[in-house]
Amino acid sequence: MLSLPPLIEEDIQCMENALDDLLQRSESLGALLIDKGGPLITQRGKLAGFDTTTMSALAAGSFAATEAIAGLVGESNFSSIYQQGEHHSVLVGNVGENLLLIVIFKASLSVGVVKYYAANTVQVVAAQLEQARARTPDSSLDLVSLNMTDTSELFKKKA
Repeated sequence: MLSLPPLIEEDIQCMENALDDLLQRSESLGALLIDKGGPLITQRGKLAGFDTTTMSALAAGSFAATEAIAGLVGESNFSSIYQQGEHHSVLVGNVGENLLLIVIFKASLSVGVVKYYAANTVQVVAAQLEQARARTPDSSLDLVSLNMTDTSELFKKKA
């Protein structure tokens, strides 16, 4: 697994713009980008009623378990997890080697619509990660070992 490249404010802004576009197009409530180890990188949308820090950690664990299950059935991986509730549903999608995209939406909304728009978001975020990696190819960031609940100050550096 590749490590997370150091991210700067411009990277986060690009990712947030992609999340905003996803929310507008899919009519979802909120979206989060998290490190596969669990730390929250950024979030957008109407998330005041959700514990996004805990959700991030649990989604990372759930996705890791899903990757293990994929191996047991002969798949190299599963690209997403969908959990449907009575009022809200959650889609967790893989973004390259480093990140997960979590989308929270009303259960009445079609998961197909959310997956359709999430696919573009994944491409945009993955491309931005590659730009960050190219900018500093010999550097990496381990958010899990930093043990931070709020990573927002970490990404304030400009190019």
